Amino acid sequence: MLLGVPKEIKNHEYRVGMTPASVREVCHQGHQVMVQKGAGREIGLDDKMYVKAGATIIDTPEEIFAKAEMIVKVKEPQPNECKMLRPGQLLFTYLHLAPDPEQTKLLVESGCTAIAYETVTDAYGGLPLLAPMSEVAGRMSIQAAAHCLEKAQRGSGVLLGGVPGVAPGKVVVIGGGVVGTHAARIAVGLGAEVTIFDRSIARLRQLDDMFEGRAKVLYSTVDTLEEHVLNADAVIGAVLIPGAAAPKLVTDAQIKKMRRGSVLVDVAIDQGGCFETSHATTHAKPTYRVHGVVHYCVANMPGGVARTSTFALNNATLPFTVALANKGWKQACKDDAHLKEGLNVHDGKVTYKAVAEDLGYDFHDPSSLI
Repeated sequence: MLLGVPKEIKNHEYRVGMTPASVREVCHQGHQVMVQKGAGREIGLDDKMYVKAGATIIDTPEEIFAKAEMIVKVKEPQPNECKMLRPGQLLFTYLHLAPDPEQTKLLVESGCTAIAYETVTDAYGGLPLLAPMSEVAGRMSIQAAAHCLEKAQRGSGVLLGGVPGVAPGKVVVIGGGVVGTHAARIAVGLGAEVTIFDRSIARLRQLDDMFEGRAKVLYSTVDTLEEHVLNADAVIGAVLIPGAAAPKLVTDAQIKKMRRGSVLVDVAIDQGGCFETSHATTHAKPTYRVHGVVHYCVANMPGGVARTSTFALNNATLPFTVALANKGWKQACKDDAHLKEGLNVHDGKVTYKAVAEDLGYDFHDPSSLI
């Protein structure tokens, strides 16, 4: 199979779909890989490294999209990239379609087959291709919150860890999954007062054991969540419903009552965000304020630490990339029910139920298409 790796074009996105090591592995399996010139340069992966690994360097994305049988990316294709996709072509990347009707429409119109990293599952009910970026984003969320709390960033001037004689900052983490766990771990490490909310009693027990009293774990109700959000210095939105739009758990009215200079970090923004006042931002202009509350809603947070993120992502995606190249998408999905869960769009049809429901498309069971 001929694979193509275009350079990412989203604002301040420096990650790359395949590392030289991944390229070498795929070429070792008997496939060919085209990599766009300079695709990994910004994170220290220069073209010579890709050539040594067996790739062919291509000058333009147009040539890659025109020739490749399978496109391997990191972020969702931008509109001009969607228009270069064609029927029968396989796209393997993050998509986050539920809050993005324009991208969904373009992918449907393209006739391509699109497999989304974020909805591939595993035997334990997890999301193995989303997990590494969730780990990165969770850890980064506390860095972002701490920075945004500084007065120069129009924050309240609170140091999350406090100092002897001065109380630490209060951090509320909404969601006890991968993002929330890693956010809480960093916040606890800084010395902040941390409270984690979740609706799974089993998960709350796990978190309680994990943090051994260093973080409070609470069952999430409207009343309890509101009480803690209104008194927080930083709130981390870490909720996820796989493939679907994130629920709005903190309202505009509640944000209006928060302390001036407090911070909201919406890690769920890729799926539409979990704060009512959230809208996606970029690394170029990451924050804005509503009711005096600083909002950090960067839609590609892990892109800020692109080298670490690229290697972490490739560790997870490479086995699936190899399987798709070796077997073709149909056989690979027949052989792996968890990979089949990643199929979101095929030949003009929406094949992921949550996306179809959120955006008003007819749902087509992927099992019927393979």
